[in-house]
Amino acid sequence: MDFHLKEEGMRIDLEYGQLDISGDETYGFRPFQLMVASIAGCSASVFRKILKKQRTEIADLTIQTKVERNPDEANRIERIDLHYVIKGYNLDDDKLYKNLALARKNCSMVRSVEDSITIEETLETIELSR
Repeated sequence: MDFHLKEEGMRIDLEYGQLDISGDETYGFRPFQLMVASIAGCSASVFRKILKKQRTEIADLTIQTKVERNPDEANRIERIDLHYVIKGYNLDDDKLYKNLALARKNCSMVRSVEDSITIEETLETIELSR
């Protein structure tokens, strides 16, 4: 990957499109936002694949995130809470938590930071009727 200097940050051209990165979000995505998005996106992607394999029918999946940063250490990310809100049919919370633990084990982004950032995952289910 090649990153290129721009007036207020960096830019990279990727297959999907152009990504602008800047400490000032009027000029691009902030680095910490990209870190949180990478962790949430990877986790959700792996989780979704597991649910699909097990034929768990979901209608919607949202992840609400909370980030704790330490201003005394360059605003370092210390904790990320991922709260999954799952809408679906015949949902089993115990099975979903087991699948979430399996997704965590297989998410490369979570595994890459697990020794330096605390990542807490919770979920809530909303049962839909047919």
